[in-house]
Order: sequence, then structure tokens, then C-alpha cells
Amino acid sequence: MENSEWKKLSKRILYEDNHLIAINKMPSEIVQGDKTGDTPLSEDVKAYLKEKYYKPGNVFLGVVHRLDRPVSGVVIFARTGKALSRMNELMKQRTIKKTYLAIVKNKPPKNTNTLTHFLVRNEKKNKSFVSTHPVVNSKKAVLSYRLLYSSENYHLLEIYLHTGRHHQIRAQLAAIGCPIKGDLKYGFPRSNKDASISLHALSIQFNHPIKKTEIKIIAPPFRNVLWNYFRNRIKPDAP
Repeated sequence: MENSEWKKLSKRILYEDNHLIAINKMPSEIVQGDKTGDTPLSEDVKAYLKEKYYKPGNVFLGVVHRLDRPVSGVVIFARTGKALSRMNELMKQRTIKKTYLAIVKNKPPKNTNTLTHFLVRNEKKNKSFVSTHPVVNSKKAVLSYRLLYSSENYHLLEIYLHTGRHHQIRAQLAAIGCPIKGDLKYGFPRSNKDASISLHALSIQFNHPIKKTEIKIIAPPFRNVLWNYFRNRIKPDAP
């Protein structure tokens, strides 16, 4: 990693200790390697740790969770095997609280609501399809949202996940007529110029797997005209 890249990544570090490191992921980055062959964020973080701490050989880094490529926000990696196994257990127990921000075109039917759907993942299309009742191979998906602010053309929602399903927020919001800005896959009519979608993982809260203290990590949205507009008008917090 070149010095300029090292500095750029270091500015996006939200939290770091001997066990965990959290990064504010940019849209277009992939968290883990995939069929595209593009360098994933995980490899950049490994290179950063290797240079910062002068580590010889391979650097251990465990992927705790992922975000879709066009989504931005907080991503946590484990720096030790012990931290990774314990974070994986917290994920299974659903004790990790995640909050997102989404910009949508249409105002939702209610200002606050809890949505329950059943999602079926189609791996060939890389898309989840929504049902209002259980169907074959479906998984229950639950989220809560609240409307934070409305502009003339867009609406900002804060979302709290109760379950973690493939494309859950994207699919569930589209199902109530509120596709996320730029999300062509789920019905928004136009893409964003940078190929992102206007969905941002704002915060993650959990008990530290080793220290046992409560940790809350907040990732500010990256600056563009629309995010700046909403940032200047609200102070989001978990529902």
C-alpha cells in the first residue's frame, strides 16, 4: 500500500484496538473478494495493519459482516481469531444492533412502522423477492423505520434491523413503494452518478467480545449534495 493510500484509509478508521477495527466503507468497495477480482476492503485493511505495526508475514483479519457493494457505512473486522469467533456468536444471537439511513423517493405510508415480510433469495439474479406470508425457502425479515426528514423530492428514513437477510432493507422498502434512491435492482428509475445507492450503515452497537464493555461506532455519511442537505437538518439516532 502506497503512503497516500495508507493515509486515505486511516482517515476512514472509526474504531481500532488489538481485537477489532472498524472502517467507514465507501460505496463501490467490496468487503470481501468476489468473482470481479477487484481488491476488497479486507485486503486494504490487512495492508494498513501490516505497515502500521511492522508485521512480518501474513496479517490475520476476519470478516465479521458485509455490506452490499453500492452501500456505504460502518464495517467491522476482527484482528484475532478469538475476537472473530465471539463476534460471530454475537451475530448469531442477534445482540448486535445496526442502524441505517436510507434516502427514498416516495414518502412511506406511515411515519414510523415495523415491517414484517418473507424473503426468497434468487442467487442467479442476486436479488431477494418479497412475500407477505411464508412461502417455500423464504426467511422472515423484520425491520423498523422512522421518517426523519422530508425535502421537496426525497425522504430520509432511519432503519433498525431486527433480522439480517440478503438485501433486506432494499427489498422491504421497495415492497412498500419506497425504493432507495439509485437502486435500479429494486425499482428506482435512475442510477446515482457514482453507481451507489443512497443506503448508509450509520451505526453498530454491541458488547466488546473481549473487554465486555458496550461499544457504539458511528459512521458519518460521505459528503455529497443530498447527504449534506439531510445531515444539516437532523441528528439521527437509533429508534
